[in-house]
Formats: sequence, C-alpha cells, structure tokens
Amino acid sequence: MPEETIFLTQEAYDKLAAELEYLEGEGREAIAKKIGRARDEGDLSENAGYHAAREEQGQQEARIKELRFLLENAQVGAVEATDEVVPGVKVTVYYDGDEDDDDTFMLGSREVQRLDETVDIDVYSPQSPLGAAILGAKVGQSVQYVAPNGKTIEVTIAKIEA
Repeated sequence: MPEETIFLTQEAYDKLAAELEYLEGEGREAIAKKIGRARDEGDLSENAGYHAAREEQGQQEARIKELRFLLENAQVGAVEATDEVVPGVKVTVYYDGDEDDDDTFMLGSREVQRLDETVDIDVYSPQSPLGAAILGAKVGQSVQYVAPNGKTIEVTIAKIEA
C-alpha cells in the first residue's frame, strides 16, 4: 500500500466528497460575490472587506486542494486481515516494555475521527512519529521513535486488528 494512501470510512469519504462539491460550486460563487461587493466599495488598498474576502478565498482554495488530495488517495472501507501494521488497522502497543502501559488506536487519517461519529477510538496518522515507527511492524516487534519533546520512546506491538 503506498505511503500516501489515506484510510477513510465510507461515512468520512462521503462527507469529504460533499464538502468538496459544495466548496467547488456554491462556496466559490459565494466568495466571488463577496469579493465583487467589496470591490464595488472603492479603493482596494484600504478596503478591509475586500482583503478579508480574498483571504477567505485563499483558505477555501487550500481546503479544496486538501480535499482533492484526500479523496484521490483514499482507501475506503475495511482493511483486509494482515499481520503487519498498515493504515486502517487498529493497533495496541505497550510502551517501554510495560504491559500495564498500553494504548489502542487506529492508524489512519485524522479526518476519519473528525467526520465519522462511529469511530470512537483515537486515530494516529501514519506520518506522525509513532505512526511512522510502527508502519510495517508485526505483533511482538519493538520499535523506537523520537517524540516531539526529543525523548526516545520504545513501543512493542501487542495486537493488530483489521
């Protein structure tokens, strides 16, 4: 599976697709009207409404680009059973060899957690320090990663669920 593949549930995919459709249609029309109204107010160099509308347009276009990337690189639905950590699986890890200090999470896009109310588990990105370290690991394997605070942390893969 390519590194740029993004695991999404069907519900999350549908919501992102609907958001993209809105932004590319009605959203762009609304911004164009705001810019037009602000432009009609006169001197653009001191027109705060015009500058705010242009800033909003820039943010909207960035979101459109992000949504296109997510949808083009999405793997939708359940992951097939696997013996290694891949995007879309539920993973349980032990920290620093302590079986009492464990964490269970999904490896995938944070958009899943934001958009799909049925996902009641933390979601870690495969690009995060922990996600990148465990990608491809198998049950029983220990890996290390450097946390944002600079500390090296060791985790052992305890369980992988598709």
